[in-house]
Amino acid sequence: MVHKLTGAFALGAALMLSTAAFAQQRVLTFTTDNNDPAPKAAWEQLVADFEAENPDIDVQMNIMDREGYKTAIRNFLTTDPPDVANWYPANRMKPFVDAGLFLDISDVYTENGLDKQLASTMPIVTQDGKQWMIPYTYYQWGIYYNKSVYEQVGATVPATWDEFIANCEKFKAAGIDCLTTGSSQLWPTAGIFDYLNLRTNGYEFHKALTNGEIPWTDDRVRATFAEWAKVVPYTTANHAAIDWQDAVPLIVQGKAANYVMGNFAVAAFKEGGMTNDTLGFLPFPTINPDVPRAEEAPTDAVFIPAGAKNVDDAKKFMAFVARADVQTKLNEALGQLPVNSGSKVGDDPFLQAGFQLLSTTPGGIAQFFDRDAPAEMAKAGMEGFQQFMIQPDQLDAILTRLEQVRGQVYK
Repeated sequence: MVHKLTGAFALGAALMLSTAAFAQQRVLTFTTDNNDPAPKAAWEQLVADFEAENPDIDVQMNIMDREGYKTAIRNFLTTDPPDVANWYPANRMKPFVDAGLFLDISDVYTENGLDKQLASTMPIVTQDGKQWMIPYTYYQWGIYYNKSVYEQVGATVPATWDEFIANCEKFKAAGIDCLTTGSSQLWPTAGIFDYLNLRTNGYEFHKALTNGEIPWTDDRVRATFAEWAKVVPYTTANHAAIDWQDAVPLIVQGKAANYVMGNFAVAAFKEGGMTNDTLGFLPFPTINPDVPRAEEAPTDAVFIPAGAKNVDDAKKFMAFVARADVQTKLNEALGQLPVNSGSKVGDDPFLQAGFQLLSTTPGGIAQFFDRDAPAEMAKAGMEGFQQFMIQPDQLDAILTRLEQVRGQVYK
């Protein structure tokens, strides 16, 4: 009987301790829009790993629909902010920082050496000399090409824009489009414009242009379009009638040689029958050698709302998400690239190429035209890009119209 009472007492004591520990758990609320199956599972695993390392913290994750999140974020940041949420850096971050809705997390950077580990994205999370977000994933843009047609016409992989255009003559002689795209949904044209502009004028110019600080009639903008004009005659003629996926078979079948696109397209190329032996990737060629190389890499990040209730644990979570090992595991599940330069990527050659490209860029990371520019300016800009590809002789009218939109949007 004594032993039974002792056992019961021990069990009761253990339950009391367990209950007390549970009661002492601090709650950390996290609102996110990663509602697709793969990212949802990836973030659920990350949260579980964080809780395992921090058993005194209970992370309560609220997962919203992505499109609904875009309209809800300003409301919940002002009415009932979570402790952590996700959003996009650069211009998409700026209005919230200006409104005082994001918390300054510069101390998280300094205390964890993140200025070096996340160096490639420092410019896009920095405003007013302070850091406001922790980026955790991105993916590269660049040029995907058909190795077989390069061999067929005797073209070499270009390092410069002049070499690229010289290759175009070889492809034209063989009846092959040098460059393909599908612009019916407009956004692929923005990738072409961004890279031409980044290579002609650099990241700071790109940022100033999308901030509305530079007239569209500026000679430096015209210089970007002058470079674009060189490749227009070698571009798939009916691009305005097809979307990006419709252009994929042109690369697969060898009817086109090059495609300016994001790394997500690799799956589509391979579904069409291409392999690592026939599909190649190259960084967008150099135009002005005096301009530091910048890259296009849409980036996702997390931040702490200014109204967060549990700031201390939110900063622990920020530091955790920034860690090299955590970003390695998260991005393995996402099929994308970690931002932390100390992270690892698998043996996929396109992810390896992208990681090397992005983690070593000296010129900055652009977010893509329709993320960096306000929605109305982005729409008008992409309409103008598409028109230029069809009617390059209408450049003056296009730039005049875009300048009028700039005057209306940036007030």
